[in-house]
Amino acid sequence: MALNRKKRKQVGELVSSKKYPELPLEEALNIVIAGKKAEGLRDRTLIDYVKTWGYFTKWLEGNYPDVKLISQVTTEMIRNYVNYLKYDAIRYSGHTLINYENQRVGLADTTINIRLRVYRALFNYLEREELIEVNPMDKVKLLKQDIDLTNCLTDSDVKGILQQPNQRDYVGFRDFVAINLLLDSGIRINELVSLNSSDIDFSTRFITLSSKQNKNRKTRIVPISAYVMKLILQLMTENQKHFKTERVFLSTYGEPLSANHFNKRLKYHAEKAGVEKKKVTAHVYRHTWAKNMILNGCDAFTLQKMGGWSDIRTMRRYIQMDVSDLRSRHDEFSPINNIRKRKEF
Repeated sequence: MALNRKKRKQVGELVSSKKYPELPLEEALNIVIAGKKAEGLRDRTLIDYVKTWGYFTKWLEGNYPDVKLISQVTTEMIRNYVNYLKYDAIRYSGHTLINYENQRVGLADTTINIRLRVYRALFNYLEREELIEVNPMDKVKLLKQDIDLTNCLTDSDVKGILQQPNQRDYVGFRDFVAINLLLDSGIRINELVSLNSSDIDFSTRFITLSSKQNKNRKTRIVPISAYVMKLILQLMTENQKHFKTERVFLSTYGEPLSANHFNKRLKYHAEKAGVEKKKVTAHVYRHTWAKNMILNGCDAFTLQKMGGWSDIRTMRRYIQMDVSDLRSRHDEFSPINNIRKRKEF
């Protein structure tokens, strides 16, 4: 690797026998995108790389106008950028459809860490390809985040939300079916909106999600209940009356339903149900499914397989329990409570 060719001349000074190219910022990005595309990264991920890198270079233009080459980016600059994001950046600044004048100052730690992961991937690729001598992300750590114990819906929230869609209306019934499927299977939003009738085996009640649909590019099968299967069949029957498509979840005009649009529908139903102080998205439904599966007795390894997590540590973040969960679990399984129930003393 590049670092192995460095020789220490004196304290604080490194020299290298290798010459590195002088890459402009945009050219460095193009090289990474081409390489990552060849590695098989999805188009959506590559688009996010370009957008996230653009945020950083725009900030560089305003704060370090002399920085034109990728080799000029330092660890200090990145840390200054992190401080800007945390304490000075205005949410949705420059957004064409959202009024950002009254938005809060400072981005969420989660958002900042997402950007840092992108920058780390970019600089790691350049270092691996020996296009930069020093990786400025080596000493930059992710922000420590508090665990959010409010990222799940309660049973009361779910009951209220399910009462909102008008099931006599096509859009309302479609939303009702989709919400039930999210809560029954824990599938991701992109897996849901791309679901085809051919993906569903109605005799065994399994959904097969191909590697093209999955985040980790691994085919997996997901079981569904008889009730949800019946709802899906009813929706497909309604679709076939008006449209010629295998897609299960459609817009009112028969077009594929987008993830962004469906998340807005979920937010709309939650607001009507009076669900407050929660960011209601399809991802929150996935958290809700995972936590309730565990609370209802599902073992962790079965849940991991159904949810499609390659690392069980990732799954653990989905099943954080709040205070009421801890209280009910303790009351149910406390040794002293169980002994007292048996009246052994």
